[in-house]
Amino acid sequence: MGAELSTEEIEEQLQTQARHRVAIERVQPQIDCGRFPVKRVAGDRVTVEADLVSDGHDLLGAVLKHWDARSTLAETPMELVNNDHWHAAFHVAEMGVHRFSIEAWVDHFATWRAGLAKKVEAGLDGHEAVIELKMGAPFARRAAERAEGARRSLLEHWAEILEEPADIKTALQAALSDHVGQVMRAHADRRFSVTSPALEIQVDPERARSSAWYEMFPRSASPTPGAHGTFRDCVERLPYVAGMGFDVLYLPPIHPIGVTNRKGRNNNPVAGPDDAGSPWAIGSVLGGHKDIDLELGAIEDFHYLLAKCRESGMDLAIDLAFQCSADHPYLRSHPEWFLMRPDGTIQYAENPPKKYQDIYPFNFETEHWAELWEELKSVVFYWIEQGVRIFRVDNPHTKPFAFWEWLIGEVKRDYPEVLFLAEAFTRPKIMYRLAKLGFTHSYTYFAWRNSKWELTEYLKELTATEVREFFRPHFWPNTPDILTNELQTGGRPAFMSRLVLAATLSANYGIYGPAFELMENRALVPGKEEYLNAEKYEVRHWDIERPDSLRGFIARVNQARREHPALQRDDTLRFHGTDSDQLMAYSKSTTDLSDIILVVVNLDVVNTRSGWTDLALAELGLTSWQTYRVRDLLTGNEYQWQGARNYIELDPRRVPAHIFQVRR
Repeated sequence: MGAELSTEEIEEQLQTQARHRVAIERVQPQIDCGRFPVKRVAGDRVTVEADLVSDGHDLLGAVLKHWDARSTLAETPMELVNNDHWHAAFHVAEMGVHRFSIEAWVDHFATWRAGLAKKVEAGLDGHEAVIELKMGAPFARRAAERAEGARRSLLEHWAEILEEPADIKTALQAALSDHVGQVMRAHADRRFSVTSPALEIQVDPERARSSAWYEMFPRSASPTPGAHGTFRDCVERLPYVAGMGFDVLYLPPIHPIGVTNRKGRNNNPVAGPDDAGSPWAIGSVLGGHKDIDLELGAIEDFHYLLAKCRESGMDLAIDLAFQCSADHPYLRSHPEWFLMRPDGTIQYAENPPKKYQDIYPFNFETEHWAELWEELKSVVFYWIEQGVRIFRVDNPHTKPFAFWEWLIGEVKRDYPEVLFLAEAFTRPKIMYRLAKLGFTHSYTYFAWRNSKWELTEYLKELTATEVREFFRPHFWPNTPDILTNELQTGGRPAFMSRLVLAATLSANYGIYGPAFELMENRALVPGKEEYLNAEKYEVRHWDIERPDSLRGFIARVNQARREHPALQRDDTLRFHGTDSDQLMAYSKSTTDLSDIILVVVNLDVVNTRSGWTDLALAELGLTSWQTYRVRDLLTGNEYQWQGARNYIELDPRRVPAHIFQVRR
């Protein structure tokens, strides 16, 4: 327990609080009582709500105070909704940390004015009217003292009219006019106002709201079978990636790869002389996290790729994997950053029964943690200085929360446009904690949510609860580590339906290619999620011109995302009923309903499914009697519908989904 207050201190608090009659409660949005900032994107409209209560029957006044990223203050009047619940909104125009709070007070002028209006309606004789008007004069007089220029003169004039009303009818009309109310509200008496603690908003760039990622191993980008790819080969691949409509190209680690304990093909613990090893085993005699694998090129080649990405309308994301191979320079220069075993060897990474003999994790509990933190921070700032603005972070849940909060805070202070994607396939509350600490986006459990019920419940958690204030989901149907049973056994329809679900349920999604569009589904062990001939351990050659590629289908899906703002957000996701447990229907829209997208997906990858929709028409801005048209953005077919019930039939062997544009 804290120290008890003295009698004098209690008296001082009472003197301060005695005339502060308003209580501000349930301020939203906020996360964990204001411990973490809520997240928004530049250009967003932020709505703030709170309950404002006071004793008695006096009316209240309130303003929403907003400090932008440069600490410039602006105020917006708050409005009473009902039942003591108030709200107001403001726009966040620039990236960075914004703050807001609520200031509320008892508005004696508004209380007097409301009482006067009731008395006028009930009937006032001349003498009573004069008395009532005189009671309002001091409010106008004190407001004039707080005003300047023309408004000061106007308020002084009103005070004179109220003190000595030459014409009672004219004075009453002036006192009850909207203009008087607006001016008085602008110069309200706030001597005994109450202000809520300031809450933070992290405002990120537009790319944080919506993005389509394409993951590609640069060493497999060569057009020549058997040749090691380079950054220059990646440049030649850019029209292919951009042509499918992706706006972020993500490269796994691009650093020198260790030789000691290098993994062979298919995760063989013994590598052959020509095996390339895992890019996540970072570091060799040629350098570490601030260096580039020479087989990919030089730093100038990386700069060239970065520039060409931007010319193609894409951002370049790189992997941030804070771990080392046995050959990393850090093991020689800073062995104290690693965990030593009793036999004097350094502990390699394990996740039983898996062993990662080629990877050595940092020991974040080392007594030299401060030097370790600073060095890892310098890695991030090095690549920012090279022009990188997006990082996919490998296994952040295996590093301390405090480290990430510090590191991301340091980066965001100088570079608010930088984005971090957390590859945290771990327990939900840990994923959420990382998001609260500053990660812009996060991988999710989407890959393992297959049934209609699983998908619906998961999306409701992500988009219709407090989670949406801080957690931006990324949906990936596959990754180099994840080849789900659905993709192993479902064939082409599974790849198509999972793509549509990922790209339309979430505003941020990605695929690992060319494995995805070429429908790579061979598992090392059937039923397990490891790829046969996994690209993590060897250089692959991909025939990207294969006629059966999903390249064109992916391009149509991404075109729909690019052309329709409704698909670039998550907060308007709504689910609609169907009479089949294999037909999933949901919609997204802009807030003004100028753009409405309705998606229907057949979750059965084998059989044709048909049924009737049960649309929540109000969510689509429609009525039961209204005729409307839906145009399928995948096929171009158009249909005329009416009401909530409409027939759907989807053959997974053709196109297992509709992405309808709804036109009222």
